[in-house]
Amino acid sequence: MSDTLINMIWAIIFAVAGGGAGAFLLIWFSSRIPSVFDRITPDMDEGKEILRGNRAAAEYFGRIVSAAIIGVSVIIAAAVLGGLIAALHYR
Repeated sequence: MSDTLINMIWAIIFAVAGGGAGAFLLIWFSSRIPSVFDRITPDMDEGKEILRGNRAAAEYFGRIVSAAIIGVSVIIAAAVLGGLIAALHYR
């Protein structure tokens, strides 16, 4: 087989493995972020405040959690891209 075809196969393997690992890590981190936020604010139960209709708590909690998820997603995307670049330069 030619080197180009081998590099393409490795790139696909690394992309699938990196994507699977990235999806797992994103789900795992996303499930842990609210518990970390609960430890940061021990005197406030965000879930109860949101159920009571406290919009400020809901918006703040939503922004913190979504920012953390976006940050983790960017890091995972960079790792997958690094794997693809490494696969394309594999010899």
